[in-house]
Amino acid sequence: MVSKTNLQNLEDFKRAVSSTVRALANDGELEVSFGTAPAPSPGQLRLPMVYSDMSESEIAELRGKGDSFSLHKRFHDNGLHHKYMPSGDLAVAVYNAIEDARVEAIGTNELKGVAKNLKAHTEKYYHEHEIAPPDELKASPLSDVLKLLVRERLTHELPPKSTRKAVNALRYEIEEKAGLHLDELVKNINDQDQFSKLSRKVIADLDLARDYDQDEEPDDDGGDDLEDQFEDNDQSEEDIENDMDQSDEGQDESGEPSDEQVDDDASGDQNTEMSTEELMEMLKQAQNENAAPPRNDNDPYGLYSLGPGYQVYTREFDEYVAAEDLCDPDELIQLRKKLDQQLYHLQGMVAKLANRLQRLLMAKQTRSWEFDLEEGILDTARLTRVATNPLHPLSFKVENDSEFKDTVVTLLIDNSGSMRGRPISIAAMCGDILSRTLERCGVKVEILGFTTKAWKGGKSRIKWTEDGKPDNPGRLNDLRHIIYKSADSPLRRCRNNLGLMLREGLLKENIDGESLLWAHNRLISRPEERRILMVISDGAPVDDSTLSSNSANFLEDHLRHVIEVIENKSPIKLLAIGIGHDVTRYYKNAITIMDADQLGGAITDQLALLFEDS
Repeated sequence: MVSKTNLQNLEDFKRAVSSTVRALANDGELEVSFGTAPAPSPGQLRLPMVYSDMSESEIAELRGKGDSFSLHKRFHDNGLHHKYMPSGDLAVAVYNAIEDARVEAIGTNELKGVAKNLKAHTEKYYHEHEIAPPDELKASPLSDVLKLLVRERLTHELPPKSTRKAVNALRYEIEEKAGLHLDELVKNINDQDQFSKLSRKVIADLDLARDYDQDEEPDDDGGDDLEDQFEDNDQSEEDIENDMDQSDEGQDESGEPSDEQVDDDASGDQNTEMSTEELMEMLKQAQNENAAPPRNDNDPYGLYSLGPGYQVYTREFDEYVAAEDLCDPDELIQLRKKLDQQLYHLQGMVAKLANRLQRLLMAKQTRSWEFDLEEGILDTARLTRVATNPLHPLSFKVENDSEFKDTVVTLLIDNSGSMRGRPISIAAMCGDILSRTLERCGVKVEILGFTTKAWKGGKSRIKWTEDGKPDNPGRLNDLRHIIYKSADSPLRRCRNNLGLMLREGLLKENIDGESLLWAHNRLISRPEERRILMVISDGAPVDDSTLSSNSANFLEDHLRHVIEVIENKSPIKLLAIGIGHDVTRYYKNAITIMDADQLGGAITDQLALLFEDS
């Protein structure tokens, strides 16, 4: 059932949207109109017709169209874009798509409402304009695939479900050829000049056009075409949604504001000016800050490559999926209830451990005071000196902020079959408690899981068999990497996802090396100063299909290589907890527990040590 809103005053709604568009574009004279024909003149914006019973998705679509126009107007320089324009239709399409992803990501990363509306708008567009999985890099949907891959890197949002098969068909070939320059895009999101140069390098990596030569001159007749393209783009699907959730967008069917409305915005025309000021300030800051810290350049390829001797037969069938896409909402609720019932008697114990960790973190964030100063806040504790000696001067104090690094923690949980039962239940509950605890302290948490789609090889092995079983094929199973909770999503929105770990048939085999790389690469582009990756596993990597067709240590050697690279070259702090399995032979910073009931204490103790080392 489509949720409907009730726009009581259409003119007020139009004014609120128009004000937001102008504020986001930083152009108070921007002309905004609503309706269909005729087409607006260049520099003007025409939004769809507004009516009283619009659905929430239709409102998001309308706001997103306005945001796209505004963000392109504010953050995109047409002249600079044309300066680095490549030749060739496909190269131009890819170049434009990467730039669109950059502009959209700026708004998405800074404003919650933009991210929400952009996601809805993008999903709607690709639902109406399906892209077939391409079989080669120079296929027609490559520009869409590149845009979605770059968008995923810049915003940490998965591509729409309807596009994932097409994106994954080319994902690894693209990342293998252009992964280094794609990663460099992240830290240059606010520098269009450098970003455009890197876009040309990505295009050159994919053999679509040669790299940019600063001595080359742009085509004289290309400017008009570019203007036309961006006038079209201003009203196209590649738009960002508006964070200015004014008036009616955040209301539920009863007309009451939703939780997201309360968090992100105020409603009505009265609050438009206040929200606009906040928006302007946030966007101003966004222009001056990079989205991610610089890469560790000691071994840039080592951080991202698969390593010596390791190969994958095919990535065509791998899956990177949000937990809610693997299970319908009603079943997720029931699985969550089952998890709560299984662990009811343990909640008190784990909660105590979590409280201890919270006290530690809060203590590190506690402010200190300087006393006996000549100005500041009056120190009432020292007033007795004045009472006993009126000639004694008053004493003042000043509060100092203690240094506490901005932090994000990723919890990577082994979802293999050997974790079935109590270990996976405890791991799921610890993820819940850990997220709840760290969120109170301003620390973001991401929860990921890894397994395979099939036992003893899936479609990858079938393809290998059909190809005549060539020797040393490499990994022969289909990966399934699951996002239970992203770092930027609050736990209240993802709590039910953790119940998926109890779903029958989910837990299969484990290929740890690639999973660890996946979690690391998601974490490396985060902007936080301190990044922690915690792995929970109960054994060495095991995949019968792969091991039966390669050397006996094929997966284990790769895991060791990945761990060595991360521990020695990456700025990320890596630690591991083994359940009934000695992981200290793989990880430098690791502990082994023999009972799953010890997991809660192990997590809090290990995190406490890492936070002490700061």
